[in-house]
Amino acid sequence: MVCPSFWGGSSTQGAGLGGLRVLPSPIKGTGTDVEAEMSPALACLLLFLAGCLGCQHHACRCLGRVFICQESQVLQVPRDIPANTTELRFVLTKMRVIPKGAFTGLVDLEKMLISNTGLRFLPAVHKVHSFQKVLLDIQDNINIRTIERNSFMGLSSESVILWLNKNGIQDIEDHAFNGTYLDELNLSDNHHLEKLPNEVFQGANGPIVLDISSTKISFLPSHGLELIKKLRARSTYNLKKLPDLSKFRSLIEANFTYPSHCCAFTNWKRQKSELHPICSISHVKQDFEEKPGKKLQRRSAAEDYISNYGIGFDPAENEFDYGLCNEVVNVACSPKPDAFNPCEDIMGYNILRVLIWFINILAITGNTVVLIILISSQYKLTVPRFLMCNLAFADLCIGIYLLFIASVDIQTKSQYYNYAIDWQTGAGCNAAGFFTVFASELSVYTLTVITVERWHTITYAMQLHRKLRLRHAVIVMIFGWVFAFTVALLPIFGVSSYMKVSICLPMDIETPFAQAYVMFLLVLNVLAFVVICVCYTCIYFTVRNPNVVSSNSDTKIAKRMAILIFTDFLCMAPISFFAISASLKVPLITVSNSKILLVLFYPINSCANPFLYAIFTKTFRRDFFILLSKFGCCEMQAQIYRTEISSSAHTFHTRNGHCPPVSKNGDGTIYSLVPLNHLN
Repeated sequence: MVCPSFWGGSSTQGAGLGGLRVLPSPIKGTGTDVEAEMSPALACLLLFLAGCLGCQHHACRCLGRVFICQESQVLQVPRDIPANTTELRFVLTKMRVIPKGAFTGLVDLEKMLISNTGLRFLPAVHKVHSFQKVLLDIQDNINIRTIERNSFMGLSSESVILWLNKNGIQDIEDHAFNGTYLDELNLSDNHHLEKLPNEVFQGANGPIVLDISSTKISFLPSHGLELIKKLRARSTYNLKKLPDLSKFRSLIEANFTYPSHCCAFTNWKRQKSELHPICSISHVKQDFEEKPGKKLQRRSAAEDYISNYGIGFDPAENEFDYGLCNEVVNVACSPKPDAFNPCEDIMGYNILRVLIWFINILAITGNTVVLIILISSQYKLTVPRFLMCNLAFADLCIGIYLLFIASVDIQTKSQYYNYAIDWQTGAGCNAAGFFTVFASELSVYTLTVITVERWHTITYAMQLHRKLRLRHAVIVMIFGWVFAFTVALLPIFGVSSYMKVSICLPMDIETPFAQAYVMFLLVLNVLAFVVICVCYTCIYFTVRNPNVVSSNSDTKIAKRMAILIFTDFLCMAPISFFAISASLKVPLITVSNSKILLVLFYPINSCANPFLYAIFTKTFRRDFFILLSKFGCCEMQAQIYRTEISSSAHTFHTRNGHCPPVSKNGDGTIYSLVPLNHLN
């Protein structure tokens, strides 16, 4: 009698599984038919028990229909895996290769776990042919480097879930998941995986859930994203740009690394009809009726629905609420944008986008002209001229900063979420931030020095031995340059940060050092304003004192400089006020509103200074026409200015008891302040 084996094989009488040999019982007498019948049955029972206790390998075992190999002594896959196994587990083994055909005909397989092995390649599963939904869990195998094309074809005729996380995967080939109904694909924690090819999902239906967290993937594929409902990309710092949103037809939940990516879905609205097949049945029915002979194509879910119920089926009779088809579906996205990075372009308002171009062009042009005229002047370089050159350069840098911001804003308009990370974490934002901090501190410092120099010159007008020399001014400005350069460099080396906001200002106050840094700069600017106020108060009383001799030009300079400096600092007052409150973690305005201050108040001095301090003055026009006369232009105007300056110099020296011959160099020595001397 032949007894079929429990494990799907066959065994003959007298043969057993796992070395167990079953011998027939002797039949005593011809009249003992019952014993003769029980003997083969007993043999089958013993074989059955041997199967249940069976797969008695030295390192593998069976628990019901679960086949487990969990010992370091396991070097290869056993050959007699039961055909009706539902779960395979290979854990903490030293298997390096699983031969092709090792998993054949496992039609009931539901789960395969391969973890912490020495495998170098994914197992061949194309002969499994399971009729069940299969979970393939392959993780913590650090020697697996590649997923080849068609790696999972033939695994199951139903849907599959692939957990391929925490391996050493570095490369995935095109068509890697061909022939699968891919419910979920988990590639997380493959720290060396850098790329998903564009055709990686070609030939696959899915995935529905995709997890690429903690990888180095920088781009999502351009095909195969249409069915994704859940996308996870946490700690995927290289993924800075998303594909076109139209690719995500089914997406309902997303988890990203950067908040800016969620901004892409903030205003992205879809109707439920795009997601639910029943909602589009009426349109499909119409296509069926109008084009019955249409060429066979891959059918949509709605078409499948109609095929099942028939074209005559009336959806209105179903319990489905068709009013839901018009509802708008929002994508649940995290992390949410914070107060420092709202979902908007760099310039949140169109009026700011226009004004910033006007202001930066004005600042760059005006200060460049001032620098050229002052440097190319034929007259001797004086202290005021030298200080004005420094001020013009500082204001020019602020104009360059605004140009940076305006250019990036135009380039990223309406899609800043795709460029935010590259911009804010890249060299461009650091350069822009460096320019603005360096320029603003140098500008405030230079304005303070100019004011102190004016106070010193007027107060000690008759004490020539106390006159400020050019070498003194150079030393003072070298210190200012070093200071401005140092404080602008600190955020690049981790003290605060320029990448906190899109306008690249050091708004990071998370650490005590960062908060102290920001407070130091703001308080320093306030102190500079106080120094300027004190100096001009002293200048005012000195000019009003009849016992002190001062020139008429110095008096005009003092008054006009007071107006200009106070105007400048009044423009800066709102910025200082709101910035100090924010640095104390009590913000009074949002980042969006702070951009108004950035455009309307912050750079106004850089635009106004070259005009008020230089371009509108007679001395600047004199230098301008003299420079043009060297090229054969405006020679008459240049000669007029030479004559006027010579007469002014002669009158000045006569009034003070000196009658030296007037010369070009002599005229330059009374170039007491380029910006306001002879202001019309």
